[in-house]
Amino acid sequence: MNNQKVALVTGAGSGIGASVAKRFANNGFAVVLNGRTESKLQAVAEGISNTPVLTVPGDVSNQEDVKNLIAKTVETFGRIDVVVNNAAIAVFQPINEISLDDWNTQLGINVTGPFLVTKEAMPYLEKYQGSIVNVSSVSGIGGDWGGFAYNTTKGAINLMTKGLALELGPKNVRINAVAPSLTDTDMAAFVTENDSIMADFKDRIPMQRAAKPEEVSDVIAFLASDEARFVNGAILTVDGGLNASNGQPNMSKYL
Repeated sequence: MNNQKVALVTGAGSGIGASVAKRFANNGFAVVLNGRTESKLQAVAEGISNTPVLTVPGDVSNQEDVKNLIAKTVETFGRIDVVVNNAAIAVFQPINEISLDDWNTQLGINVTGPFLVTKEAMPYLEKYQGSIVNVSSVSGIGGDWGGFAYNTTKGAINLMTKGLALELGPKNVRINAVAPSLTDTDMAAFVTENDSIMADFKDRIPMQRAAKPEEVSDVIAFLASDEARFVNGAILTVDGGLNASNGQPNMSKYL
């Protein structure tokens, strides 16, 4: 019987997902990497040498892909202890421009994906009293100009997390979410590499910078650990203090 714990990470080909996979590997977990681009998963896997790694390409919005992901994980390792629902896309368009296809694609990956992965993994999470961490966003707590569709998906993840905490708690399966603000990843490069946009973010984030991926993955690892064994249904912001503000302008500049 395999006693090594297993962490399954979706969207593991880059950014926060890749950082999460490496963090769990360093914590002694076997890791399962899922994403839509096999070459990216292989590149992440090649950077992990201290633990068994399985790559399973697939689309989390596709039920057959998710069934295959869970089946291959269990076939290889025999168990699932942690699921990190990280895969997501961001479509920022006003309502009069966004297409139904873009709307449905974003809902499929960002909301249906975590639903399907969680549902299919549940028998094993329940058996091993596992933990789920959803990667949400501060965009699920407040609105973004031009980002209502993304806001919708992340708001849904937050309430999915809370609703499932009520259902899964009695089964000794915990579910929590992290809500990062701007994070220095390839997906956010159009922001982090633009001095003008970054100036606006620095004006809103008290720590005056973007998060590093490992600063988010550290919190995810904590939520999945025994140190957080009585934390269930939490939405933990990892935002440098962004949500400490009520949203009004920084008046200290004028005092």
